[in-house]
Amino acid sequence: MRHNVRKSDVKHQSIFNRKQAISVSVIRVFIYGSLLPGQSNHHVVSNYVRSYMPGVVAGRLVDVGPYPAAVRDHAAKDGQASIRGQWITVDRQGLAAMDMLEDFYGIEESNEYDRIWVSDLESRGLAGWVYVWDTDRGCPAIPDRYWPDYAGVRADKHRNI
Repeated sequence: MRHNVRKSDVKHQSIFNRKQAISVSVIRVFIYGSLLPGQSNHHVVSNYVRSYMPGVVAGRLVDVGPYPAAVRDHAAKDGQASIRGQWITVDRQGLAAMDMLEDFYGIEESNEYDRIWVSDLESRGLAGWVYVWDTDRGCPAIPDRYWPDYAGVRADKHRNI
């Protein structure tokens, strides 16, 4: 028997699945900047990480200074830009630590970053949370898809000045 499904039902189901993902003991998050191993804020999550896996998500990076921001604007949503990073699995405490670092207070709150659900562009079925901006907020674009590559080049340039 076929049932009619309203858009609002699909949206509710999607939100339910995301809430359910938080209630499980292992939560997947895509990291792309200062939370990566070897970067300035990795210590915030290092004790909570259970696994790492390389990944690529739609988006572009902008230079905020000591760290990047991932932007999910029209170019990113059209698949014209992508970001390389790591998928990590953490527990609820790890997610809470990242929420605090990223000034994320909850859906529909006034947040520095939004936490949204995304899928990996190269690994079918791989999905999780990522912290993003919806605009670049006037920050310059990063030409590289991978923050450590850009940050390393930038640091080398500053040393040679």
